[in-house]
Amino acid sequence: MIAELVALGVMAGVLTTLAGQGGGLFLLLGCSLLVGPHAALAITAPALLIGNLHRAVLFRKFIDRRVAALMIAGALPGAFVGGLLAGAVPAWALHVFLVVLTLLAIARALRWLSFDVPRWALGPSGFVIGGMTGTAGGAGVLFAPVLLSAGLRGAAFVATTSIIAVATHVGRVVAYASNGFFTRDLALSTFIVAVAITVGNALGERTRKRLSQVATTRLEYGVLVVCVGVSLLGFA
Repeated sequence: MIAELVALGVMAGVLTTLAGQGGGLFLLLGCSLLVGPHAALAITAPALLIGNLHRAVLFRKFIDRRVAALMIAGALPGAFVGGLLAGAVPAWALHVFLVVLTLLAIARALRWLSFDVPRWALGPSGFVIGGMTGTAGGAGVLFAPVLLSAGLRGAAFVATTSIIAVATHVGRVVAYASNGFFTRDLALSTFIVAVAITVGNALGERTRKRLSQVATTRLEYGVLVVCVGVSLLGFA
């Protein structure tokens, strides 16, 4: 199982570094198949915390601090509350919210709609998405349409998403620890996945430098659509 965990971690790191999203959902799905959903939540939460922290450091000069601060103000407490209530949010509510936000982001990218996410809405959005991430694990993909609709692109999108994810996973880890999710037998798996994610981050950063702005934008929206599709199929 070690080889599978390494492969999942590396691929998750590469995917998120290239597209700014999707790695966490991919990792959660893969780990769920290997160890079951509850153990997958316990393994991926601290591993993704470390992976996103590493990515945020790599792209630190591109972080939109104002957007990040507003989102984190909501996401951190939201993730903690959601983690305490893990599994309580109905799947249909997550799916509806995910589809609506994604359609708005895509419509804005294609210039069918012209709008900006108001600054006052970032904090409340962060709280709701953080809460859903705490309960569902893979709901972090919901941050992507909000940040894309707020006008973030390229390295700024990747960097800002990463630092927001750090705060979200901190809230999750504290809540899961309170619920007794973490056990000693999962420590090695968590460590392996965390290290693998940082390797994937480094590989993704090198690859991203070779891609054009058009290519990275297509990746951002393409991965978003795929992740929504996976979620709607009921795998998340």
